[in-house]
Amino acid sequence: MKLLVTGGLGFIGSNFILDTLRNTNYEILNVDAEFYGSNHYNLIEVKNSPKYSFVKGDITDKKLIKNLISDCDCVVNFAAESHVDRSILDPSPFLNSNILGTFTILDIIKDQKKRLVHVSTDEVYGTILEGSATEKTRFNPSSPYSATKASAELLINSYVKTYGVDAVITRCTNNYGPRQFNEKLIPKTIGLCNENKKIPVYGTGTSIRDWIHVEDHCKAIMLVLEKGIPGESYNISTSNEINNLTLVTKILEILNKSKESIQFVEDRPGEDTRYSLDSTKIYEELGWTPRITFDKGLEKTIQWYISNKDWWKQS
Repeated sequence: MKLLVTGGLGFIGSNFILDTLRNTNYEILNVDAEFYGSNHYNLIEVKNSPKYSFVKGDITDKKLIKNLISDCDCVVNFAAESHVDRSILDPSPFLNSNILGTFTILDIIKDQKKRLVHVSTDEVYGTILEGSATEKTRFNPSSPYSATKASAELLINSYVKTYGVDAVITRCTNNYGPRQFNEKLIPKTIGLCNENKKIPVYGTGTSIRDWIHVEDHCKAIMLVLEKGIPGESYNISTSNEINNLTLVTKILEILNKSKESIQFVEDRPGEDTRYSLDSTKIYEELGWTPRITFDKGLEKTIQWYISNKDWWKQS
């Protein structure tokens, strides 16, 4: 089978490509617009693989994407603008990539009868004050980013119902691991520690996130690709809920840095106080379980960033 992976130079997409090439016989065609979150260094180890090929392009380019999809069996859509702070400053690129890009893919697979796995986010649910969001929980996005991801999901659902498109949606909690864009909390904290600079923490640091290692997430996506039911959505989480201050403190402790380097800064507008997903469905229906504990995964992640100075130079 040949997969078209969109946004495969980014954090999760590149890890998915590496995991797929290592553990399956699938071929990968990667299309990426090479925006700020993309990094060719993420896939340097497979750039000469006969099972891997790359095309520079935007998912809103219908002619290009139509040709690429016609050459593949399935589409795994990672391509998205995903940085909340940037979406607050300028939402327009998020509408273009996250909504129009998804529409472009849908309108092509509608005619070509290919399967789509669309990678979404827990942020479509907004703040979860009590309990955990199930796949049936009402959307309540708080940022332009999460609103565009929710909009993309609604488009997909409409194409499933109206045109019978074979599409499956995954929604995941916060990812961590190697190759993550350095604006994100964990690599940003590691990088600032390495430079002996202050570590900014929004508000009082009490916002809670559930963290999953990117390798576990990639395994779940592959399982959904192979066994997911058309028209269904699957939450992916690990019950590793931790607030931002505690997470930053853990990183400082592992790196033997003082807590005095923490600097509290003004909370960003629309900040969600807690994300939490109920992943019973993917556990019971598809048999997925996470394998990497948070403490071990965090130590492994920190070591990767410390050991890969060339990656920092390319980021």
